[in-house]
Amino acid sequence: MIFKSRNGDLVKTPEEVYIMLIIDSKDCENIDKALKKYKKKFEKSKTLIKLRARQAFVKPSVKRRFEVLKAVYKQQIFSGKIEG
Repeated sequence: MIFKSRNGDLVKTPEEVYIMLIIDSKDCENIDKALKKYKKKFEKSKTLIKLRARQAFVKPSVKRRFEVLKAVYKQQIFSGKIEG
């Protein structure tokens, strides 16, 4: 895949691609409402989660182990063995 970087050059890696959140606000709209819209859009885009995931490398085996433990925990909650 080829992406466009900030300066317009074509690059092959998505690390240089920046996503910008744009909030359409009306002239008469309160700044608090616009800020609230921005926060919701930021939360939905999961930018912070992606950033935290890229801070450190996690081996695939460790990821899988965590997923399995999470699934076991959910099953125990649904079966009534653990109170959630």
